[in-house]
Amino acid sequence: MANLDSFIRLSRPPPQSLATSQDIRDRGSVFNANIYRATSSADARTCINHLKHVVHATKPASHEIAAWRCMSLKHGRTGLEGEDDFELRTGSEDDGEKWAGGQVLKVMQQEGIIDAVVIVSRWYGGTLLGPARFSHIEACAQDVCCKFKRKEELEDCISTLSTLDDILADLRAELANLPESSTAMTSSLGAKDTLRTPKKPDYSLFRADEDLSKAKRLVSAREKAIRSVKILIEKRRGI
Repeated sequence: MANLDSFIRLSRPPPQSLATSQDIRDRGSVFNANIYRATSSADARTCINHLKHVVHATKPASHEIAAWRCMSLKHGRTGLEGEDDFELRTGSEDDGEKWAGGQVLKVMQQEGIIDAVVIVSRWYGGTLLGPARFSHIEACAQDVCCKFKRKEELEDCISTLSTLDDILADLRAELANLPESSTAMTSSLGAKDTLRTPKKPDYSLFRADEDLSKAKRLVSAREKAIRSVKILIEKRRGI
């Protein structure tokens, strides 16, 4: 059985939950979901064991219902041939709550979640809930999948911003090396602001605040600045 000491001794860091759902409480029972990154069924198993035997060690859940969807390399393939080298592998576990794993997998399919494992934990409160328990399981899975997708979108924005920053810096350097034309710099383009090279931004604050809307606005602003610098370059070259 896995325990905290065994995970500490591993060279790899323990799995980290990427998002946690809101608790659902009903007649003494508590439902909660976590989502972890998993690129294989072995990864999914590691995450399930970690949650069950380490995170919930002091307060074991009655059920740890799980489902995973992983894009895996096909046998004998290298991955160099593109998408055809990969296949989607899925799996689920009921952990005593019959059909529940399939319900979680269905939510993941609907939300398009890949390379992750969703684990819905239930602490039984002593009262049978009937079909309502499946609604709670699905609701927790839905909540955590939406949070995961938001984090993924935020990471995509941050990656895009880093790329746009590099492009903008290169364009500004190119513009600085071009001789100015005899005509005045176009104030309508806000040349002064366009040419200014800002300090390299720290986008980690976006992760802390989970401010996706601000990240999207900044992507739009960077794209606008890039277009402006390109126009200035064309003007200096007389294009």
